[in-house]
Amino acid sequence: MSCEKQDSEVLPLALNKKKERLLSMLKKLTTKRAGFTLVEIMIVVAIIALLAAIAVPGFLRSRKRSQASKILNDLRLIDAAVDQYAIETGRASGSPVAVTDWTNYLKKDTSLFATGADLFGNAYGPQTVDTIPSVPAPARATLSDVTDSAFWSPYN
Repeated sequence: MSCEKQDSEVLPLALNKKKERLLSMLKKLTTKRAGFTLVEIMIVVAIIALLAAIAVPGFLRSRKRSQASKILNDLRLIDAAVDQYAIETGRASGSPVAVTDWTNYLKKDTSLFATGADLFGNAYGPQTVDTIPSVPAPARATLSDVTDSAFWSPYN
């Protein structure tokens, strides 16, 4: 009888240990973990890098295209300023106009008024009455990958 008593005492102990282990495993499964795994973080970083690789070239191209548009607008302003100077001073066609003369007919406090140069620092130089100003060669070379000769027309 003593042997049977020991078995009956051991059986509930074994069941209790199994029950505790099962409860422990269940608790691990149901508890929420805070944070992300390394793999999840690496996937997010890879996605961000891919999106950046797609977006950056387009951004740089649009930036260069806007710089080219700025130079084209400067050339239109210079052409109008030279014409105004020629009308007010009675200059004949083909007369030279110094930089200081045509810049006086531009809006004050602009970089073109202050420097007489494009945004890359290339001087537009003296102009001629009734002659269309031209794009500075270094600026044309810098922006050649986003512009063609049709873009610069009639300021070729």
